[in-house]
Amino acid sequence: MHKRCLLLVILSAAGAFGQSQFTPGLKPFIAVDAPVITLEHVRILDGTGAPAREDQTILIDHGRIQAAGPSSQVQAPAGAHRMDLANHTVIPGLVGMHEHLFYPSGGAVPLYIEHGMSFPRLYLAGGVTTARTAGTLEPQTDLNLKKMIDAGQMPGPKMLITVGYLEGHGGFAPQMTELDSPDDARRFVEYWASQGAHSFKAYMHITRGELEAAITTAHARGLKLTGHLCSIGFREAAALGIDNLEHGIVVDSEFDPAKQPDVCPPGPSAQQLAALDINGEPVQRTIRELVQHRVAVTSTLAVFESAPPLQSRFLDALSPTAALLYLAGRERLSEQARTVSALRVKKEVEFERAFVKAGGLLMAGCDPTGNGSALAGFGDQRNIELLVEGGFTAEQAVQIATLNGARFLGLDGRIGSIAPGKQADLVVLDGNPVRQISDIEKVSLVFKDGVAFDSAKVLDSVRGQVGLH
Repeated sequence: MHKRCLLLVILSAAGAFGQSQFTPGLKPFIAVDAPVITLEHVRILDGTGAPAREDQTILIDHGRIQAAGPSSQVQAPAGAHRMDLANHTVIPGLVGMHEHLFYPSGGAVPLYIEHGMSFPRLYLAGGVTTARTAGTLEPQTDLNLKKMIDAGQMPGPKMLITVGYLEGHGGFAPQMTELDSPDDARRFVEYWASQGAHSFKAYMHITRGELEAAITTAHARGLKLTGHLCSIGFREAAALGIDNLEHGIVVDSEFDPAKQPDVCPPGPSAQQLAALDINGEPVQRTIRELVQHRVAVTSTLAVFESAPPLQSRFLDALSPTAALLYLAGRERLSEQARTVSALRVKKEVEFERAFVKAGGLLMAGCDPTGNGSALAGFGDQRNIELLVEGGFTAEQAVQIATLNGARFLGLDGRIGSIAPGKQADLVVLDGNPVRQISDIEKVSLVFKDGVAFDSAKVLDSVRGQVGLH
């Protein structure tokens, strides 16, 4: 065959493959799409923190929850699509509050590759029906992917795009823009707000002047700003008016005795972490001020786990090269790194319990960065497990991962809990997470606006793709 003809054949095949693999729309993944649906004989964890309710029926009518109550009282209307889901648990769709559409490349240079095909699917398959990104390295890509999902062109959660990073000098990732002044911060916020950004994120080397300028500009437009901070302590950020802080106390530099204004010190050692007294006055003062200023905290416990239980579903999702890179990096982890990782999780969940006890709003998200252990969707589930392992009840952990995020977003009248009138964003679990929290991983169906997606089919569509697309 002539080389030109061969090239045309290859390109044609590649185009056909791309269309079938990456843009099949929603239909191949939908399990149920009926005007009226009843989920019968289910266990309900409603997202409010209330105890689980047994033998319940949820009536969905044109994408909204019409009723949710005892199966003896909620009757299926004539013509309804009835589903007997005995021994299943229904929770609200997860409201992921620290999500990204990128993943570490694993190379010597810290580059993060956009996963515009695989990550929206992983989030949806994992039960995330609303996802606030917490920074992006490709703002226009994320904004356009959101439009595609909203238009029904591809599966994924409802996306709320946080544009960032608002970073100062000294950032570690070459994909980030470095601010030179408060005016730079103002211009950044004004431009991306005009392009449809939902919120903004400050990062580790930002100065107090730049942060204040960004917060003031965002608030003037009715938008919020979160931060993964280091150069600025939590109490300083709260006083400046920040709305949300990511990761929690283990990244708060204000307890470092060598901390200098507007300078990010090295991360805490194992000894410093161990010595951090959550019940001591310095940390308790920080908690009080965060609560006083209504600053929410996002729990991202899963990203601190350097070597979580290794699962076949995790490796199956990765491309062969990405899997090898991940396993090699995991094997190289020193005992010191593993010790610090375990301490971070232990100390952070202790802080989060104290923060909630004091009246703070705690939310949850995945943050698929770090060493790659916290994969989109899977990491959101693991975060819930770690909250329970750290002392929260299953009911509390589900509330943190659902209704609390909805409240921060101002969407709790529509999503975040199971109640009549709310959107039918629901997750059907084949098990009982109250008895065994790992059942949070047994996602069978994910309802988004009353349309049920088959989790297994969505996951199968990204098998071997993470690290590539």
